Amino acid sequence: MEQEKKYRHELKYLIPRGEYLAMRQRLKAVMDADPHTGEDGCYLVRSIYFDNSDDKVLREKINGIPRREKFRIRYYNGDLAFITLEKKMKINDKCLKYDARITEEELRKILAGDIAFMKDHPDGLVKELFSKMRYQRLRPRVLVSYVREPYIYKAGNVRVTFDSNIRTTLWNREFLDTAPPCISATEAPGEMYLEVKYDAFLPDLIQHLILTPGLRQQAFSKYGAARRFG
Repeated sequence: MEQEKKYRHELKYLIPRGEYLAMRQRLKAVMDADPHTGEDGCYLVRSIYFDNSDDKVLREKINGIPRREKFRIRYYNGDLAFITLEKKMKINDKCLKYDARITEEELRKILAGDIAFMKDHPDGLVKELFSKMRYQRLRPRVLVSYVREPYIYKAGNVRVTFDSNIRTTLWNREFLDTAPPCISATEAPGEMYLEVKYDAFLPDLIQHLILTPGLRQQAFSKYGAARRFG
């Protein structure tokens, strides 16, 4: 975590499907598709979230604690060749994220509770998670998956994403080897969420294309939604 990073703005909206279809057409005219997406312009995200037996992370979210953090391990399209450990810190609607690459072997050890290797890991973020797994008793709690359609705009370092089909499964150590049984994490299976992330400013052009009448910012946590079932 030696690199200096700055907090970014992060805004979230529940968006009707009709508005999504219209908005994505407007955005495609001025924004670039994320180069990591497939032919359909999307990718599948899977994240393992950490919490302790007292639900520290969940309770801080529910209680609206303005400064909080969470750890997760994330990979894309089922590809275990590229796995990242992430620490996301949040202050109100601003967020800061640190990440570190880990291997499939390291991930499997963490899932199995074999974490001694983390103590002397060359990346400081892995060592920090080790410390908090020891003293805060953090453990993998839930798996969340969803489909993401991302767009990027260089001015302001803007990233706009549409997230859908948000699903969850309670913790299962074998999920890497099998298709995990999962259920919808949202009130309605077809719900879609718009996320807007940017640095110091949101360009007027993007703001005009996104902030349409009737669209209301709201707090939404995929981890919080996933924990509705236990």
